Amino acid sequence: MEPEQGQPAPDAEYVLHLYIAGATPNSAQAVRNLHDICQRYLPGRCEVQIVDIYQQPELARQQRIVAAPTLVKKEPGLMRYLVGDLSDRRRVLNVLGLKPDPNDPYLHD
Repeated sequence: MEPEQGQPAPDAEYVLHLYIAGATPNSAQAVRNLHDICQRYLPGRCEVQIVDIYQQPELARQQRIVAAPTLVKKEPGLMRYLVGDLSDRRRVLNVLGLKPDPNDPYLHD
């Protein structure tokens, strides 16, 4: 079965970078949310790099990160950015090109 146009292949490997600002509550929430999404939607096919912009400011500058937390989807497909604590699950899934699981208890209606 072919993926829908604009949708990654069902077995695509994901490369995600999450830029955070230290140990703030928003940063911690973003890390938890991303971890949960990867476990539910991308088990075994998600490479995540957490970058603290205070500890690695050059990496943030290279990617033109101006706010944290910011999620950068590097692969598959086009690079996409999402700013925030990743609590809007539908929005995160849209950026990742994933279809929502109707049984996901964290989806907001």
